[in-house]
Amino acid sequence: MRVVTRWAAESAPVTNWPLRAALVMAVIAIILMVLLAMRRGWRRRGASQADLPAPAPAPDALEPRDLGPVTGIYIASTSAGNWLDRIVVHDLGVRSRAELEVGPQGVLLRRQGARDLFIPADDLRDARGDRGIAGKVYERGGVLVMTWDLGGRLVDTGFRADGAEDQVSAVETVMSMVADERTA
Repeated sequence: MRVVTRWAAESAPVTNWPLRAALVMAVIAIILMVLLAMRRGWRRRGASQADLPAPAPAPDALEPRDLGPVTGIYIASTSAGNWLDRIVVHDLGVRSRAELEVGPQGVLLRRQGARDLFIPADDLRDARGDRGIAGKVYERGGVLVMTWDLGGRLVDTGFRADGAEDQVSAVETVMSMVADERTA
């Protein structure tokens, strides 16, 4: 025999499961549409940048080294002067952990999960400590931004070292390399 209390008579009605399932499916569909739109935009950007040549192949090592390896984050590469115009071809738009090495031949970024990037010293045009690149903003001088020539097109590449002292030495070393190239 069941005992019915006055609380049972006042309990809330059972959830409307068909409506709840429909709402969950609608949210999942919206998320999938947003992800597909993002992927389509990434591919469209890659197609518009298909004329950009691949960077020079990375050497096995830079000897002698002026600096490095310095661990940090490769942020991205963008069109020079436009810090939001990310370049996505040749893995240049993939943010990844990286080690920066600087030698007389150029700058080498050994990246995890993406192709290594080598910037020959002859192609370097400018280097500076900046606030950000590709939508990532840090403190003043928190990002090493290197401007270089890639097949006749100027590209900005951003790197952020893990430590503040490493960041300062990376910026100073690459800036001195650019100054040396200009005087040579």
